[in-house]
Amino acid sequence: MTDQMTLFGPDGTEPEPATDEVRSLRLMITVKAAPNPSHTYGETVCVAGVSVDPNRPGWVRLYPINFRYLEQDTRFSKYDIVTVDAQRARADGRHESWKPRMASLRVEKSLRAWDPRRPHIAPYMDTTMCELNEAARGQGVGPSLGLVRAASVEDFVVEKHPGWTRDEQAKIDNYVGQLDLFGGEDRTPLEAPRFRGAYHWHCRSEDCRGHKQGNIDWELVAFQRTMRSLGDADLADAIKATFLGELCASDRDVAFYVGNQAKRRNVFSV
Repeated sequence: MTDQMTLFGPDGTEPEPATDEVRSLRLMITVKAAPNPSHTYGETVCVAGVSVDPNRPGWVRLYPINFRYLEQDTRFSKYDIVTVDAQRARADGRHESWKPRMASLRVEKSLRAWDPRRPHIAPYMDTTMCELNEAARGQGVGPSLGLVRAASVEDFVVEKHPGWTRDEQAKIDNYVGQLDLFGGEDRTPLEAPRFRGAYHWHCRSEDCRGHKQGNIDWELVAFQRTMRSLGDADLADAIKATFLGELCASDRDVAFYVGNQAKRRNVFSV
């Protein structure tokens, strides 16, 4: 497994910055996680990608981003090539994490087809989920992001979302209240999705006993919003048909982007 414990990887020509200096990063966006409540930002999104700078290879995590309220010229989509100024997120502790200066973000181009994307992605499909778990348990400083091929995907378990916790709802209410008091802006509070889902799958490790990991992808939430008219039972069926039956069909070469939690390094999600 390639050592990716620094942003730039073992073959990079530049070391990690020793200070909080601002660096210009150039990366291909591969992941947008579902938004979560935030006291400061109302809601935040975690974004990940791979560097496309040949002198600085490696995974990059950008956080926090209040994506819903970005200006039009700083919006971006999955598989866009972007540049952004950022500082190391030292409070995070995960080596791939950077705090972006969103006003500096620019979209260079969009890679809509697989052929131009593949050269950027293929070098990172070099590990298994079992290896990532072992590194997180054994060292606590192992890679926090990965792209892992699945040997098999047995199920996608769909269940009702429990709604925001009291603390999460307080963050949302506080933020909206501040906007009403000082900004005069009318912003719709972040709604919890109706359902959440978790994959049951096996990676390609010879000794894999299986993995059960929640899906925190933006697309799972967006899918539910496009199906608002469906009742709960029909929506749950539609989610499973898409995220298991279609995306993980037997004729597909399935790979999952995975990332762990800052406070619980051994917990990875898809």
